[in-house]
Amino acid sequence: MELCENLSGTLCQKRFFQRKLKIKNRKGEKNSKPLPGIITLPEKLSIAFGKEIMSIRILLIIIVALLNSAYMNPAEKKDKYIYYRVKKIVDGDTFWIDDGSQKGLKIRMIGIDAPESRNSGTRETAFFGKEASDYLSSLIAGKKVRLEYDAGRLDKYGRTLAYVYLEDGTFVNAALVKNGYATVMTVPPNVKYADTFVKLERKARNNKKGLWK
Repeated sequence: MELCENLSGTLCQKRFFQRKLKIKNRKGEKNSKPLPGIITLPEKLSIAFGKEIMSIRILLIIIVALLNSAYMNPAEKKDKYIYYRVKKIVDGDTFWIDDGSQKGLKIRMIGIDAPESRNSGTRETAFFGKEASDYLSSLIAGKKVRLEYDAGRLDKYGRTLAYVYLEDGTFVNAALVKNGYATVMTVPPNVKYADTFVKLERKARNNKKGLWK
């Protein structure tokens, strides 16, 4: 209070408390920290931005799931493919499946040609025809198969053209060519596996398999 010797008592006290308040305020500014439980503006912005990113990610996941379901064949089952029971073997490259209709569906395998196993209106029984028919029967008779299509779905006889697979993944068209029970027959526009069949036929011929003996 010695600084106030030349001032009146009331004014001196006023000056003293003003100086004390200023010092206290300066200390408060230096030591100021956010109180526990209080979120600062930068933290609020960070939280809001994080929530927005999370929302975008969730939205993208939903979009991808919808796109996948949109492009999936409606006829496909839980395991992605639909399988049909083989009803009857016609010859080494043709057979009937049970598609739910009364008659069934006649399938002609794409990209291959097996020797005729019986006389028909235009063809006679060919060399190795019975062996080819017996091999196909041993491979798929009574079993379930799935069908894969190419650009053309039907031939001029109304038969369904398909690549055929067993439940264990065996590619039946390829197996017939690989083991010498069928030759390559490429009919555009169904050429998806033409190169594969050509390579398999060449290998079967070199190894003298089946009809190449």
